[in-house]
Amino acid sequence: MLAQVRTYSLFGLEALPITVEVDISKGMPSYALVGLPDKAVEESRERVRAALKNAGFPYPQARVVVNLAPAELRKEGSHFDLAIALGLLAAQGVVPLEALAPLAVAGELGLDGSLRPVPGAVNLALGALAEGRGLLLPMESAQEGALVEGVAVYGAKDLREAVAFLRGEEALEQAKPGDPLEEAPLLDLRDVKGQAKAKRALEIAASGHHHLLLVGSPGSGKTMLARRLPHLMPPLAQEAALEVTRIHSAAGQALKGLMRTPPFRAPHHTVSYAGLIGGGAIPKPGEVSLAHRGVLFLDEFPEFSRDALEALRQPLEDGVVTIARARASLTFPARFLLVAAMNPCPCGWHGDPERPCTCTPGTRQRYAGRISGPLLDRFDLVVEVPRLTPEELARAPEGESTAVVRERVLAARERMLSRQGRPNGELFGRALRQHTALSPASQALLQAAAKRLALSARAYDRILRVARTIADLAGSEHIQEEHLAEALTYRRGMP
Repeated sequence: MLAQVRTYSLFGLEALPITVEVDISKGMPSYALVGLPDKAVEESRERVRAALKNAGFPYPQARVVVNLAPAELRKEGSHFDLAIALGLLAAQGVVPLEALAPLAVAGELGLDGSLRPVPGAVNLALGALAEGRGLLLPMESAQEGALVEGVAVYGAKDLREAVAFLRGEEALEQAKPGDPLEEAPLLDLRDVKGQAKAKRALEIAASGHHHLLLVGSPGSGKTMLARRLPHLMPPLAQEAALEVTRIHSAAGQALKGLMRTPPFRAPHHTVSYAGLIGGGAIPKPGEVSLAHRGVLFLDEFPEFSRDALEALRQPLEDGVVTIARARASLTFPARFLLVAAMNPCPCGWHGDPERPCTCTPGTRQRYAGRISGPLLDRFDLVVEVPRLTPEELARAPEGESTAVVRERVLAARERMLSRQGRPNGELFGRALRQHTALSPASQALLQAAAKRLALSARAYDRILRVARTIADLAGSEHIQEEHLAEALTYRRGMP
């Protein structure tokens, strides 16, 4: 007898429909699994056999062929277990075929028949929504799948409960999404003493989505500043929250609610190229995609692999990263705010008023040369973060709180969205020229600075974007000379 069960295979962020076909025929007992399965799928044979027997269901003593169609797509992951087990039961008449027809299923089986959570439940639910199907998942994944509106998601704790549901012997309540994930405890800007210019740069970066480079000696507060940036940024809207949640779900992170807070990712400088950009036989999202709509913080910036850093250039401009493999070419969203921190030299004390630098000029030059000019050119804001002496720390004023600064950020972002529908950092081409028109005096100032600082065309545009954000923070409809002058100060600290 032939049975068919619908499931999905994750390719990047997409859930591609897969039909699990199970045929049981007379002959010597055997089991063949075809359709380009990976090792985890091949091992489902033993998990399914043990789960069926331990749950009290028959395992066919006949010739069994399981096909994962379409056959040309590579299948990976353990979430095919439930579909194969239900297909075997349906082919034996234990589960009615008509009950499986309107559903898609996914889940990993334990040897005792229990169902274990699967990665990418949000993406699986989106696949079911596209086909107009319901979705049967392990109990621990059902709440995550229910984050997608318009699809009926059911959760079962084990194989027995799933079979009873399909046979109409037991009802399963439709899963409901959990509350949005709780925000992380607020990190207050007042915890950082002094550093007024760096705090101002954080405010500008959060308002207009501008990339930021912090340069300073060890212990000057660069990391503390960077970790407070997501708390200044506006919360994610519904569509953006679902997009971010979808990425983290595909990466295997278990979620019960939507991610409303912009993500903050801080990979170590030993991260591999694939870990930063994404990769794998079937590509998975990397840190640049996990930081989508949030902050990617790279501490000890020059210590990262040169290849990995150079790969950042394309997503910084395009907001997406494309990973090509022999069997698949996948595109992941990667519109992140890059914040990098570095020392002024290998020993860290160049320019410090109290501690002497032990590096030679050549050593400092080679250290700064680890970061290419084209990559440096993509930073909108470059800020020196000097180390404060104990006396300066004691005298430093407390400064504004994160909540106060965030109100200005939200107001400025609202002005941008109402005027052009996007943050200033994402303005390009004609839209940039339209919204950053300068007076003759401001134009003369910018041209003189461009000549003196030898600015590239990209840097020229970035100064305009920063000046537009500074004007928005000041509530000004037009860019004034003082706004442009402040924007220019953030180009002088280039390493």
